[in-house]
Amino acid sequence: MVTSAYFCVVRLIFFILCSILFTSCETNNSSGIKAGTKSREALLMDSVARFPDSLIFRENLVQFYRDSGHYNKAIEATIQGIKTDSMNARLYEMLAILHFEREDTAAALTAFEHAVNIQPVPQYMISLGTLYAQTKDPRAVELMDVLVREYPKFEKEAWFVKGLYRSAVGDFQNAIVNFDKALNISFTFMEAYREKSIALNALGLYNQSLEVINKAVTLQNNYEEGYYYKGKVLEKLNRPADAIEAYRSALMYAPDYIEAREALNHLENKK
Repeated sequence: MVTSAYFCVVRLIFFILCSILFTSCETNNSSGIKAGTKSREALLMDSVARFPDSLIFRENLVQFYRDSGHYNKAIEATIQGIKTDSMNARLYEMLAILHFEREDTAAALTAFEHAVNIQPVPQYMISLGTLYAQTKDPRAVELMDVLVREYPKFEKEAWFVKGLYRSAVGDFQNAIVNFDKALNISFTFMEAYREKSIALNALGLYNQSLEVINKAVTLQNNYEEGYYYKGKVLEKLNRPADAIEAYRSALMYAPDYIEAREALNHLENKK
């Protein structure tokens, strides 16, 4: 579900973190599933206790707590895993994502820094770079230079993160240049269209912003964020009827899109 708390930072980092979040964990019911005489939690804890070196069992326990909304327990279970295996980058990644979901950016940064120091692979480097960008830390650019040098195939992601950083510090012109470089490598990079449109919007170039986001939703007609940002631009252009249609399109593809729902209600209430 897309929440208001998330969306304040989602345009910067959610697309990266969601794509890597606990991919090997199994899905659990959060309502206290029973299996025989033991609860799901007890079974998972027992598995971790018997096989403390098993990353899969620990991930399943952490995922169970996360799905249940018990973030303190999820974080504690992850920290206990790190105490068992302090050089496991995956555990630090899990910890970083949990902190990010709790909106503790500083703790998430620290955890991702540990992950990158242990295992400097693209997944961790891009996530850390994106968080640096969000916090206006110039190390975002430096880290992306390292990424391209070590992993040339990730050039478009590097340009994208650099663009995020430059947008965050208000350098929208150069941010647009960076997003264009990412799009020159991959013309289907939806997030780059979105961020370029946002940067153009920030510069007051509303027609250009609309043109960019229209291209995104033409290439991917179920791109809910594209329709949401299209609606925002249309509002700036004083086209409320078209904006309403854009927000409705966003909700058609993502019915739980809170920001789109709020924007739609706001415009409809003004009629």
